[in-house]
Amino acid sequence: MKNIFLQTLKLTVICIVCFSGIYTAIIYGVAQAMPNRGKGETISANGKTYYANIGQEFKSEGYFNARPSAVAYNAAGSGGSNKGPSNPEYLADAQKRIDSILSQNPDMQKKDIPVEMVTASASGLDPHISVLSAKFQMKRIAKARNIKVAELETLIENNTDKPLLRLFGPEKINVLKLNIALDKLANK
Repeated sequence: MKNIFLQTLKLTVICIVCFSGIYTAIIYGVAQAMPNRGKGETISANGKTYYANIGQEFKSEGYFNARPSAVAYNAAGSGGSNKGPSNPEYLADAQKRIDSILSQNPDMQKKDIPVEMVTASASGLDPHISVLSAKFQMKRIAKARNIKVAELETLIENNTDKPLLRLFGPEKINVLKLNIALDKLANK
């Protein structure tokens, strides 16, 4: 019994040192070598500083909307809703989002809504949307800002992040960066 206790104690101490000390130091060191020293990408616009790697909420008709958030875009409480697709509350939330999107975009039909615009991401803080989701919102924004749809298409194209090595992952658009570029386009 004493022998097992000592082995367990040694293993516990080794795990604490490795996972709480050495691993943490390695990750911290790698973060310090990265741009912004591991503090995320910040963007300054209109006298404010934003984190580009954290989803932001945009309510105005003149802006592109981000994915819904299960945590109200609160970075301190990152997480999904943990509700399954058959959960009545989840279905009610999705239906409210669909109704809201259709009221904001009356030219569109329910079948045209990209699924990501009615479902929250796993973290609740996803800063990106797909190109399809951005194009879905173009008519509403063009009408609200009195901008040509062709200009918005160019704006979307210029702000699309390509997949890593053009192979890994989908094309995506950072909503914050896109909306800042939209403000610059409107101020020209």
